[in-house]
Amino acid sequence: MGRVAPDDALRLPYESSSPMGRRHFVVTTQAESVLSGSPYRADCPTRRILDRIGDRWTVLIVGVLWEGSARFSELRRRIEGVSQKMLTQTLRGLERDGLVRRTVYPEVPVRVEYALTEAGRTLCEPLRALEEWSIAHLSDVSASQEAYDRADRPPAASTDRDK
Repeated sequence: MGRVAPDDALRLPYESSSPMGRRHFVVTTQAESVLSGSPYRADCPTRRILDRIGDRWTVLIVGVLWEGSARFSELRRRIEGVSQKMLTQTLRGLERDGLVRRTVYPEVPVRVEYALTEAGRTLCEPLRALEEWSIAHLSDVSASQEAYDRADRPPAASTDRDK
C-alpha cells in the first residue's frame, strides 16, 4: 500500500457500541472506506444495502421466494398487508440490487415470475434466523411493550417542530 497524502486520509471513529468496544481512530482513504464498507459512516453504500435487507417487505418477500419462484399476485396474496405499490417498489429495488430476478414469459396473457438470485439466496439463512428469533421472543417483547406502555411516564417535551 502506498503512502497516503495527508489531505486524502480520513480519520474514522469507531462508535463505543461498535464491535471494537472502545473509541479509537482508523486512518484510511475515502476510496478505501467505500470499497471496504463501513456502515457506521453516513456516506457508505453499505447503509443502502442494510436499508434494503432490513426492510420488513424485503424480509417477507425473500421468505416467500426462498420456497421457489412466485408471480406478483401470489406474493401479494401470501404477504398480508403489503400494498401493490410497496410490493412493486420493493421488488424493483431487489431486482436492481441483484437479489431478485424478474422473468417475463411471452405468453398471452404475459406471465411474470420473481425468483431469488444466487446473491438473494445467501440472505435466506440470516433472514430466517431473524424470523425465528422474532417468533421465539414474541411473548417476551410483547410483555415488555405492555409494561412500557403502562408505566407512568412524563409527556415528551414538545418542540416548535411538533406544532
